[in-house]
Order: sequence, then structure tokens, then C-alpha cells
Amino acid sequence: MKRIIALTFCAFAASSVLATLPPLSPEAQEAANLAKAKAAYGDKVGAYKLCLVQNKVADQFKVSGAPAPAACTAPPPFTPPVAAVAK
Repeated sequence: MKRIIALTFCAFAASSVLATLPPLSPEAQEAANLAKAKAAYGDKVGAYKLCLVQNKVADQFKVSGAPAPAACTAPPPFTPPVAAVAK
């Protein structure tokens, strides 16, 4: 019973500490947005490379008369997100 009470107390204490964190500075927010955009672009590049490999394997096992696999579309070059202009 004492463990449950201690665990509950610690959970409430930890949640109150996390609730009082200040918002991110504009520089930190821009860095976070850039990291998110780079991760999303990396996912697009990974999906493109996966499509190429899948088409290569599909061509190896293709039965005569079967349609060709769908063409892969290359992602556009990475462009960093535009920072919001502060008024």
C-alpha cells in the first residue's frame, strides 16, 4: 500500500514539473521545425529507394504478359521550411 501511495505521489510531482516548462524560444522552434522537415524528407527518399528496389525484384520475378510495375517518382530536392516573420 505504501508503494502505491509513493508511486502516485511521484507521478503527481513529475506531472506538475513537466506542466511548468516554458515555451521554446524562436530559435529552438526553428531548429525543431528544420529537424522535422529533414526527417520527413528522409522518409520520402527512403520510400523512393524502397520503390526502386521493389521494382527491381518485381522485374526479376515478372511473368510474361504481366503488367510492368508502377514507376517511382523521385522526391524534389530538400528545401528548408521558411521561418515565420515576426511582426
